Formats: sequence, structure tokens, C-alpha cells
Amino acid sequence: MDTPKLIIFDMDGLLFDTERMFMNLRATILPKYGYEHREEDYLRTVGVSGTLLQTILDDIYGPDYPAAEITNETRKLQMDYIRTNGLEPKPGIRNLLAWCRKENLPCCVASSTQAKYVDEFLTAAGIRDYFSFIIGGDEVKLTKPDPEIFLLTCKKAKTEPSDTIVLEDSENGILAAYNGGIPVICIPDLKTPRAEILSKAAAVFETADGVIEWLKNRMS
Repeated sequence: MDTPKLIIFDMDGLLFDTERMFMNLRATILPKYGYEHREEDYLRTVGVSGTLLQTILDDIYGPDYPAAEITNETRKLQMDYIRTNGLEPKPGIRNLLAWCRKENLPCCVASSTQAKYVDEFLTAAGIRDYFSFIIGGDEVKLTKPDPEIFLLTCKKAKTEPSDTIVLEDSENGILAAYNGGIPVICIPDLKTPRAEILSKAAAVFETADGVIEWLKNRMS
């Protein structure tokens, strides 16, 4: 690849430290429903959605676990916090977005979170204008590691997968890009992907600042 024609950003755990925030808020709600919070349980759900997520939750908490109620209550607390306090992107994200704008590299967001929440998070952080468009999890039928969300994003941008780069933090996100034939860079979050998953990434960096140098080297 030379100069990419599109950069796709995941949101939770990539743009923002929202996975940690959601986990901590959910920990305050679980006891009300009679469940105990354990970080290792939450980490099993990172980057997972749909029927696979439900299967994991059933395994951890049993079939009576009220997933929708707890998720909705946690999301409300999260949105209330963000609306009151704002939201700061993870290290290097502002630098990367500013650099992409300077280099005229189009950016967009493809997240398993509903598009309306993605839009509000980006707006709260003051970075919405850096992104051409958003694809939310409510706009696709299949969840990561299926590549549908990334392929739909490429289609909307009229960009070939091979000319695109995905930035992801989770195992399923990496696999979704890989399964779609899209080069992917990993910036790990709460849970570092296994070595066999990381091997499918074009590069791995601690922060988004590493992506800038990686792109510079390929565009020179």
C-alpha cells in the first residue's frame, strides 16, 4: 500500500477510553440486580456483540441475566457523565486526526455502538468534524468478526478495501478487518489481543502517535 484513501476508526477503546468507563459504571449497577462485578468477566465481552455476546453473558451469569436492562441503565449513566463532563480522546488521537486532515486523508468511524451515540461521543469530544461519516452497529446485520461493517464503510466511501486502513483495539475488530481484506493497525486497550490475532495486523502501537510515523514511512 502507498497512500491510503480512507482511514476507518473504531470508537470504544480506540478513540476513547469508554470501555473502561462503561465497565466501571456497570460495576455499580450489577449488585442492584444481584450480580457481582469481576473485571475478568467484563474483559471476555470486549469487542463482542450480538448473539456471541449473549452466549458469553449466559455462560457468566446464567440465562436469567437481564442484559438489556443492565446495558441500558449503564449507558444512561455513561451518557449523563459525558454530557456533564465532556470526553477526552485517548493519547495521540487528536494528533493523528490533525495530521490526517493536513494530509487530506479521509477519516470515518465504524463502531458496534449505535450511530446516535457515536455521533454524541464525537461531538462531546470536539472531534466530530474530522470524520466524513459514521457507520453504527445498528446499520449492519452481522457483528465483528464478520467484516460487514467495514465493507459497508468502504462501499459508502467508494474506496477499495485494499486502499483502506482500519484502526482497532479488539480481537474481533482485527479479525473483522482481516476477514474483509482490509489492512488493520492495532492499538490495544483493556485487553491485549492474543499473539495469533496480533499477527494478522499490519502494525501494533501503544498510542495513535505511532500510526502517524507508520503512515509517513509508507507515503514517503
